[in-house]
Amino acid sequence: MNRSCLPLLFFSGVWFSALVTRADEREVFFASKVKPLLTARCLACHGRDEKDLRGGLDLRSIDALRAGGDSGESAIVPGSPERSPLILAVTRQSETWSAMPPKENDRLSPAEVEVLRKWIADGAVWSDQAVPDSTGQGLKVPTSGGLDAAWTARPYQPENLWACRPLIRPEVPASSIRNNAEAHPVDAFLIERMTAQGIVPAGRASRRELIRRATFDLLGLPPAPEEVEAFVNDPASDQQAFATVVERLLASPHYGEQSARHWLDVVRYADSSGFANDYERGNAWRYRDYVVRAFNSDKPYDRFVREQLAGDELDEADPESLIAVGFLRMGPWELTGMEVARVARQRFLDDVTDIVGQTFLAHAMQCARCHDHKFDPVPTRDYYGLQAVFATTQLVERPAGFTADENTRGFDEQQSVEVKRQWFDRILKELSDKEQKAARHWAAERGLEYVPRAEGLRRGVSEEQLPPRHIGLDTTDLGMERVARKGLERLNWLADRYRPVALSVYSGRTPELKAVYAPLRLPADRLEAGELEATHILTGGDPFSLGEAVQPAVLSAVNSLSESPNLAALTIPGTITGRRRALADWIASERNPLTARVMVNRIWQWHFGRAIVTSPNNFGATGQKPTHPELLDWLASEFIARKWSIKAMHRQIMSSEAYARSTQHPDVDRLKERDPHGTSFAKFLPRTLSAEELRDAMLAVSGELNREPGGIPVRPEINREVAFQPRQVMGTFAPVWEPSPRPEQRHRRSLYALKLRGLRDPQMEVFNQPSPDLSCEVRGTSTITPQVFALFNSESSAQRSLALAARLIRETASPPEAIDRAFALAFGRKPSESERQACLEHWSAMTGRHRTLTFEPQQHPKEVLREAVEENTGERFRYVEPLTSAEQFVPDLQPGDVDAETRALADVCLVLFNTNEFSRLD
Repeated sequence: MNRSCLPLLFFSGVWFSALVTRADEREVFFASKVKPLLTARCLACHGRDEKDLRGGLDLRSIDALRAGGDSGESAIVPGSPERSPLILAVTRQSETWSAMPPKENDRLSPAEVEVLRKWIADGAVWSDQAVPDSTGQGLKVPTSGGLDAAWTARPYQPENLWACRPLIRPEVPASSIRNNAEAHPVDAFLIERMTAQGIVPAGRASRRELIRRATFDLLGLPPAPEEVEAFVNDPASDQQAFATVVERLLASPHYGEQSARHWLDVVRYADSSGFANDYERGNAWRYRDYVVRAFNSDKPYDRFVREQLAGDELDEADPESLIAVGFLRMGPWELTGMEVARVARQRFLDDVTDIVGQTFLAHAMQCARCHDHKFDPVPTRDYYGLQAVFATTQLVERPAGFTADENTRGFDEQQSVEVKRQWFDRILKELSDKEQKAARHWAAERGLEYVPRAEGLRRGVSEEQLPPRHIGLDTTDLGMERVARKGLERLNWLADRYRPVALSVYSGRTPELKAVYAPLRLPADRLEAGELEATHILTGGDPFSLGEAVQPAVLSAVNSLSESPNLAALTIPGTITGRRRALADWIASERNPLTARVMVNRIWQWHFGRAIVTSPNNFGATGQKPTHPELLDWLASEFIARKWSIKAMHRQIMSSEAYARSTQHPDVDRLKERDPHGTSFAKFLPRTLSAEELRDAMLAVSGELNREPGGIPVRPEINREVAFQPRQVMGTFAPVWEPSPRPEQRHRRSLYALKLRGLRDPQMEVFNQPSPDLSCEVRGTSTITPQVFALFNSESSAQRSLALAARLIRETASPPEAIDRAFALAFGRKPSESERQACLEHWSAMTGRHRTLTFEPQQHPKEVLREAVEENTGERFRYVEPLTSAEQFVPDLQPGDVDAETRALADVCLVLFNTNEFSRLD
């Protein structure tokens, strides 16, 4: 260096510093803006597949950009964006350079074009170095470098990374509004926020309101009048008396049923496969009952997680473990001869990757399937690394003996299945005989030896010497052959309902499957036969566009941000077995900052109707931020400290004043002004009953509810037009929805009702029961006119009202007593004098009317007429489908079975069922 320059450099420190800062700014701009743009919008055609570079242009490095494509001209002219072919192509301003991207709908936005302009104008600085985020702390996540690492340099907002930060137990605030006494920890966090907002909490709910609230929350059922009165008259303090109620409810076998309903919403439980086949998954009910048992036994949540992800790898000899991994099978899936096997396989892998992310980590993974996540630090590499964990996971219905805790009663309904099988067999036998007779006649006319067509083709007999296909069969015959053949296939799936077989998975090589028309069984050579799948990043998520290979991995940002070496040390092996077990250990680790936060947030929502994070499946940037982050972290820390006990969390939350608050606030206007979104929990938020709670409550009040836990699915009566509607499954008619023959079967809890993806119960659907195709993080609520029609005019409501009226007549000695009993059962209270009088007057008026009416006995249909188009001929045909359970069907109590007075009282009961008080919790 020329010595004369030294003074200049020495005395111009400000200038030199500005130069360095300027260079750093350009590197930051490239890493945070340009790299992500090139990766997301350009590399699919210009870099992901080296063998198929469009126009020969590679955009993965500055040298490749300068080399240009097939034209040999550099794609950029540093300092001159308007002369750069890259800008001319993306702005579509030149006839020389093809538009990029080619499709008009995919063209870059003005903001994206401006990013490229600025980058080139500033000299087209290229840097592979990660840059600091806005906190000054770089997000140091291990990657392979190059453009695939660009996401690590993005300036993610720290507030969007909150869920991945270490879980540190916060101190409980010391402040308390009430008499400066030490507050319950939950209340202390809430009160601190309320104090800052300048609002006070509502008072305590009445004991009648509180026991109804708690009983529905934990059991999904109304409290019995005797339980209400026992709590109301308990001389213990409010806190002690209520704690006794909570313990009784947690010990009930129905607690697990209500908690399972919440969980099954998230995991998308259904008893059928969905899509066009929608065959019944006969043994799915065993997973449903596993979930009920897990909650009832207070199985530690970390164990619950491990069993559902890797139960088969934990203990293959334990039926419970084989059933638990049914979680991985809950999504819709099929593989038919009309579909490409690789596409069906990829559908399962994408589904299971996403549902694991949503359920346990509150991260929707599908955004990263085609490109690095735009808002969260989840690159495509991480998505396929997580997916690689399941590359050796195979679908199977595997032997798993029934345990002593499983309810195997009700298997006698196999008789109706056997009747249907015999009907199908008889059809095929008759058609085979008819075809054979015509074929023999055809051969005799030609002086040929009769050879069955299938046998002749195997022996190499020429077509001219064999009878034509389907000879002697008309359009109806051809249609019935398909109905019977496909019907038998369907029954093969259904038969697993009564067998000691679990809807499960195993770890092994991927077998070659072209179509699946029967339940899959465990292969003997699962570790040797088949393909050992290698997972690749798929360009655009296309299973036929393989990019770079990846190894099994977890979410790298979680490991990095958690700052836990113990968590990062839990690596996923590349062996055939053990991958899911390692993933389960990572997710269920107390060092994983997501797992406990996600679950306590769900539990809080189950109680309050509103979660602390109101997007329970999404803790990322596009989800909601926690309204009380310190409370969430305290609950999560407490959850782990209490050995992952879900019941302990119920006790913790329900013992707070927040849970016991009234829905009425003393200063409504001020509360609305200071807390317009209701996030303070200064009052308890009322909620309407869910579809299942509403049906179960009506059955409980009417005295019809069969409270037997567990067992095979039952079929309640549903709207007959829906039950008999023609529905295609497996290329033929789906079976009619036949209600279970006996009332005690039909009146099981709604949790145990058969849940078909392709046939929804309209009564459940109108009251917002979610579709099982997608994970439901929060039940929707609505108040719409069809609900009025369903609740007031439906046959189900009329039946429940009549049953309740008959119960009241049996259990009371006078009309006033009957009305009092009705209010006690429906609302947990006595009627006011005006309410009692109004009901008695309506009862009297309706009695006079009913004395003029007559009712015919209900005729249950024994068959249904079907009409279809036969595929081979294109002609219509009809047939009659017998209803196999029709002869054993026992109807519910009918109007003609009771006198006019009872029918009139049923009209009163119908009014009570339709009140806001019955269907709402305060």
